[in-house]
Amino acid sequence: MVELSPLVSEFAATEEAEAYGRCFRTKVRASLADPRPGVPHDAAMTRVRATIEAARQNRKPE
Repeated sequence: MVELSPLVSEFAATEEAEAYGRCFRTKVRASLADPRPGVPHDAAMTRVRATIEAARQNRKPE
């Protein structure tokens, strides 16, 4: 196992980085092959903002 510097990589070892890369590429391929229509940017951002706002409202005050 080759150790990686935290200044160079977010992974502790090359094996972790390679495993992440394989997983990421698999997800990208699956996404590109998905026949469903894409979501327009504005619609996606509306969903994200709603999710963030719901999380804020559900967060307990300190």
